Amino acid sequence: MLVAGLPGSGKSTLLNRLYGLRGDETAPVRAGNVRVIDSRQSRNWWARFLGPLPVRLRTPIVQSTHVWRIGRAIVAGHGVVAHTRGTWPHILHGFAWLARRRGGRLHLILIDVAPETARAGQYARGRVVAAALWARHCRRWRPLIARARSGAPLPPAAGVTVLDRDAADRLQAIHFS
Repeated sequence: MLVAGLPGSGKSTLLNRLYGLRGDETAPVRAGNVRVIDSRQSRNWWARFLGPLPVRLRTPIVQSTHVWRIGRAIVAGHGVVAHTRGTWPHILHGFAWLARRRGGRLHLILIDVAPETARAGQYARGRVVAAALWARHCRRWRPLIARARSGAPLPPAAGVTVLDRDAADRLQAIHFS
């Protein structure tokens, strides 16, 4: 299960609430047979080594580690609830391929909030995405969410759930069957 949305949309907030994450973890968190993976975990782990580097040099290392951790958990056969950008189709296809190889399927929860709301969320947490990157996220998000809201399939996902902020706030649990 991948939780996707624009930066600042509430993905980490949802994982914090559902799984008791504090935000200071440096590794995926076990919740039974599920691994809860937030990109902050990779950022926190690398912080001691990469702290003096500019963000634009740290980010690819942190994101690569995050993607690797998700892939490793899928290959190990764990259920995964992970924070992801959702706007990189090649990453989604890769995770879906790994899940199918293990007999599983990829499901998406898309948190759809207005770009202004997501941007305000970035400012509130003190981690603002650069303007050019933000514009690219928005450009890629719009067709993805429009397609999901229309009911059209979103390959490679076996299932897609779209939540607005209120629905995300009411979500009580994520179950694997």
